[in-house]
Amino acid sequence: MNRSEEFILTQNMDWEELGGGVSRKFLGYDNQIMMVKVKFEKGAVGSPHHHFHTQATYCVEGKFEFEIDGKKQIVNGGDGVYIPPNALHGAVCLEAGMLIDVFSPVREDFLDGSGVSYFGDKD
Repeated sequence: MNRSEEFILTQNMDWEELGGGVSRKFLGYDNQIMMVKVKFEKGAVGSPHHHFHTQATYCVEGKFEFEIDGKKQIVNGGDGVYIPPNALHGAVCLEAGMLIDVFSPVREDFLDGSGVSYFGDKD
């Protein structure tokens, strides 16, 4: 089984720099679920992309404009977002912020670098 350690202490982890003002830390995963902490600088863009995973996102802080299948919504700290499987979605960071993304099943493509990113589908 592919899984993380039971306790993930973020003060002991470096941010994984993804470029474009976006960085992340993996907070825990197994084959069924994955939680990722994502930091955005103001103006950073999560380009429109899609994946077969169900996604739930909690906005810890900041302000984002999310778009899901053509529907736009401003999201602030304390708000949540549900993204159905295969929905085309993306976000623009309007005020520097932090998101917690939860995926089911695990994003194998994040772990091995083979799939979609925060900047759109890879070819």
